Amino acid sequence: MIESLQDFTSTFPPALAWLAVMLAAAIPFVESYFGAAIGVVIGVNPVIAILAAVVGNVASMLLMVNGAHFLRRKASKGTNEPSQKYVKLRAAFEKYGIAGVSLLGQTILPSQITSAALVSFGASKEKVIFWQVISIILWGTAFGLLVYLGIDVIGGR
Repeated sequence: MIESLQDFTSTFPPALAWLAVMLAAAIPFVESYFGAAIGVVIGVNPVIAILAAVVGNVASMLLMVNGAHFLRRKASKGTNEPSQKYVKLRAAFEKYGIAGVSLLGQTILPSQITSAALVSFGASKEKVIFWQVISIILWGTAFGLLVYLGIDVIGGR
């Protein structure tokens, strides 16, 4: 998948490569961290690659948070059996709160899904957005810098 995204982003003209990075980072499981890494690998200035990846990831996360908030308000009854990851995330939420799950939740699920789940647990939409944006910035910056420094974080190069 990462190679496909690298191919996709490298087909854009150099002046628009940041847009390709932004689009790639909006995809769940790619996130700001792989988006930034891809941007650096294809030759986008690291600062631009990180910013584009963060913006793409934040935009898709905001869509998910607002969608989950809307759905939670419309239908507060749920009869479906929660998945194992949902149960794990709920336990982490109970133990670490919004900040902890936002900062570490990307190791379990993408930020888009994590943020929607937090809102579905009843967490404040504004707090979830705040902590998710911080998390997205930190993860994107860390991976972008690691790739810029020559550390292979996406495997395949």
